[in-house]
Amino acid sequence: MKTLQGDSVQSLRLQSPDRESHILIQPEGLQNTQHLDSWTKDRDVFVLSDETVAQLYLAPFLKQLHSRRKVVHLIPPGETSKTIEQFELITRILVEHHFGRDMLLIGLGGGVVGDLGGFIAATYHRGVDYLLCPTTLIAQTDASVGGKTAVNLAAGKNLIGAFHHPLLVYIDPLILRTLPARELHSGLAEVIKYGVALDLENFEWLENHLDGLLAFDVLDLQEAIRMALALKIAVVEADPEERLGRRALLNLGHTFGHAIESASNYRVLHGEAVAIGILMAADLSSRQGWLESSARDRIQSILERAHLELTLPSLRTEDLMPYLDRDKKNRNGRLKLVLLESLGKAVLTEQFALTETIDMLNNWPRSNWSIY
Repeated sequence: MKTLQGDSVQSLRLQSPDRESHILIQPEGLQNTQHLDSWTKDRDVFVLSDETVAQLYLAPFLKQLHSRRKVVHLIPPGETSKTIEQFELITRILVEHHFGRDMLLIGLGGGVVGDLGGFIAATYHRGVDYLLCPTTLIAQTDASVGGKTAVNLAAGKNLIGAFHHPLLVYIDPLILRTLPARELHSGLAEVIKYGVALDLENFEWLENHLDGLLAFDVLDLQEAIRMALALKIAVVEADPEERLGRRALLNLGHTFGHAIESASNYRVLHGEAVAIGILMAADLSSRQGWLESSARDRIQSILERAHLELTLPSLRTEDLMPYLDRDKKNRNGRLKLVLLESLGKAVLTEQFALTETIDMLNNWPRSNWSIY
């Protein structure tokens, strides 16, 4: 990983086996997209966004975008758009508009736009270039970097996908000020995940600066994004396609979280589900005798301070189990989980009692979420 820093632009680079991805972090960047010119000029560009983001940013973004040709497609916001049907529809549009292999796909939006657009870029003509302008905290700190692309099936989340890295990820922390509070809180769960799983010093920084992040302090947001991405880049470069086990540590909270998302039909946001999953992993680690109860309490405290609901909505254990059984980390029919040996040190393991896991799920506090 290389890191460059100027007056207002921070630059990181991720070296994958097939290409180098550039990440630029610049407040007010979407108001001045000159940094994109070297990637977009003299190319046919397809812009994928969602209807909510388009109302806020699409017109000024397109006005500044220099390219040979632009075609725009909007999807409904939310996980229910990350489907095979949308994938097929958009691919058909690319064919009808005669986009060749030298095209550039730009994703302007959150994690759904990035995952769906990235999967299209990975498969159209066996791979075309793409560029991401993430507009949510989850997308800026997690989903846009690392090359994972996917669509959902009825059987579960992200079951069809590919590794395909963007040429550029262009991050503007200031646009997070337009996020609904619920979306910001959801994104904070992924930010907190990095410290819990990988770095105690990062976790302690988040404990001290969480109030600034909740208040949309741009300097705190920019630093939180930079630190999260630096941690992720180091892991991805060491294990780019999740074959060595190291990259799976980034999935702390995701086994339970994906099950909660899917079983709720995505009425629970990704970060909200991951927050519950992180605390479940901490609880199970404490039951195993690995994680001190004081560390578990610190994790619960910071998640609560981030205004994240940690009870389960109206879901039974048997609603969750089919999704846990299909988790991609499982091997030879055995459930594998990312648990915690200590705060800041996660481990991928199957050394836990399934009966203990089921007991935890059965006894987890439930409440009637307002979204139900």
